[in-house]
Amino acid sequence: MLRAFQEHPESVGETYIQHMRMSFGFGGRMLLAGLGCILHGIFPFLCVRTGSKTINTLHDAMVLHRTKCPPCNE
Repeated sequence: MLRAFQEHPESVGETYIQHMRMSFGFGGRMLLAGLGCILHGIFPFLCVRTGSKTINTLHDAMVLHRTKCPPCNE
């Protein structure tokens, strides 16, 4: 059972706790960006670049992070 909690984090070069921190950080940013997108939908003059900037930032962080780690087995 413990192996199920370790397999994926190890495949990206992280411990369970490191992976949890990264996931929470990414999730929090996505939630805030999602709220920005909703606000933008109602008020088109607000949060004009919030969604696209967040996507680019998170993509860059994940790609740069993953290049330091062994290839994912998925």
